[in-house]
Amino acid sequence: MVMSGPVGVVVVAAGSGTRLGAGMPKAFVPLADWTVLDHALVRVSEAESVGSVVVVAPQDRLEDAERRARLVLDERFAKRPARSLAVVAGGASRQASVALGIAALPAAVEIVLVHDAARALAPAELFDRVAREVAGSGAGVIPVLPVVDTMKRVADGLVVETLVRDELVAVQTPQGFPRAVLERAYAAAAEEATDDAALVAAIGVPVRAVAGDELAFKITTAADLDRAARLLGPDWAAIGRRAGVGIDAHAFGTDQSSSAVLRLGGLQWPGVPALAGHSDGDVVAHAIVDALLSAAGLGDIGGVFGTDDPAAAGAHADWFLPRTVELVGAAGFRVEHVSVEVVASTPRIGPRRAELQEVLSSLVGAPVTVAATTTDGLGLTGEGRGIAAVATALLARP
Repeated sequence: MVMSGPVGVVVVAAGSGTRLGAGMPKAFVPLADWTVLDHALVRVSEAESVGSVVVVAPQDRLEDAERRARLVLDERFAKRPARSLAVVAGGASRQASVALGIAALPAAVEIVLVHDAARALAPAELFDRVAREVAGSGAGVIPVLPVVDTMKRVADGLVVETLVRDELVAVQTPQGFPRAVLERAYAAAAEEATDDAALVAAIGVPVRAVAGDELAFKITTAADLDRAARLLGPDWAAIGRRAGVGIDAHAFGTDQSSSAVLRLGGLQWPGVPALAGHSDGDVVAHAIVDALLSAAGLGDIGGVFGTDDPAAAGAHADWFLPRTVELVGAAGFRVEHVSVEVVASTPRIGPRRAELQEVLSSLVGAPVTVAATTTDGLGLTGEGRGIAAVATALLARP
């Protein structure tokens, strides 16, 4: 059987990562200033055979997963006619998550590769190797490595038997299958299996083995994460990194009506007069925009969102920041971190610092830290006539 249809990859990133002990889903754990998922997606994007990708992520990480996936994949897939990307919420188990991922692939996809994001360094060549074997054989295909250690079966602390090592292999992902076969296997599954190949074998379809790759090891423990970081090398995080600074200041407006409430950092501050400005005068959001645009070499807020743009009139942080992040992504960068220093006599930032950081981090899609200071009675801010903010943004480029 020879197949020639489009190839889609289901990237499973919905696991909790309990054994890693990082306090967050494994795919979103930092690895060389990126995340495990980022590294996995870079290698998926480099596979020539892949045209469609579905990322299966935890429900509460969907926005983060989609932002990361689009930053990595949109530009790289731009010239592929069958390109598509979807991000869906996972199920209660890995098997349920894969099923949801398969269902989200375009109807035209005939070959499905299922890959664990935790195998973040699996090279692009491995995806292409598995896809070629599926296309040529019509069978299920798994990448494997020979077992080099002596293997024994143990029960209740006692060795029961020594296994024949020559007949054993260590199985990796991506695992590839004709889509119709995989869907049939999932429909027939009566219990959870340790991998997708087991489900396919259970319906009588042959599963072939191809050479795996040492880099496709699974990040399960802290030691595995350290190994991955060492393999990436000390200079990985510095590749393509850019920093930018943004400064903004506005005076308090003359409108003292109850509806004229200060907006700062995407939040409303009741009891504090609004700042004057073409939009809402949010100096924190505007400083972040300038820092992001500066780091990406895209100019400044006045040039991108000028006063002649009617859409920007009265716009708030939830309008400016997502659009700026999109522009930064289109320029080939991803936001790594933003820090903001608010210079003001009023309002007091400390009591709402955590709320500010949460809202801004959500809008930027990356960690945002907020600090505050005063100017000891000097100038616009010290005299209580206005507020200023200074932001620093760090971007990275694959």
